[in-house]
Amino acid sequence: MRSTQRHPRFPHSSTDDGSSPATLIVPLSARNSKHPRRRCSPEEEAHAPPQPDPMANSNLPRRIIKETQRLLSEPAPGISASPSEENMRYFNVMILGPAQSPYEGGVFKLELFLPEEYPMAAPKVRFLTKIYHPNIDKLGRICLDILKDKWSPALQIRTVLLSIQALLSAPNPDDPLSDNIAKHWKANEVEAVETAKEWTRLYASGA
Repeated sequence: MRSTQRHPRFPHSSTDDGSSPATLIVPLSARNSKHPRRRCSPEEEAHAPPQPDPMANSNLPRRIIKETQRLLSEPAPGISASPSEENMRYFNVMILGPAQSPYEGGVFKLELFLPEEYPMAAPKVRFLTKIYHPNIDKLGRICLDILKDKWSPALQIRTVLLSIQALLSAPNPDDPLSDNIAKHWKANEVEAVETAKEWTRLYASGA
């Protein structure tokens, strides 16, 4: 279980987790009866722990509940995002490096937090995995317009994550957050791309 002390930069509010449903065991003697027996779901058969249920947290706005349910039931290709059991506003995110990009083959960890003002204010997102990218600095902060002045309440968590994934496909050294990497990208793009690939092998292959 994630300790809230590991993320002092984000405020946490503790919530109670719902208990997992009990599995119904059908006696052997009843298997040939006229009544159909209950079939276990794939999750039950695999004994997988249940995902946090956003509906169990009555303090969450309905907007966040609906977005969370969609993220869990309809994940975008190459992206996973699941809320913390301790704070349903905090999400553990993983993005696969897009094909034909310097980050292909990498698995990048990010953290996303929804402030109290959401959706009037943008989510707070940063990379936890080291990455060589002109629009991402050494602290994992991301230069993305929709996380700043271009944010709109009509946008969603899913939109943000897809935009970050697209940023990995198309680094933009003309709007940098890391000046040194941007200068490298402009001076010798081939060499900069090779450095990005090497960082992906070093830091993102086992994420």
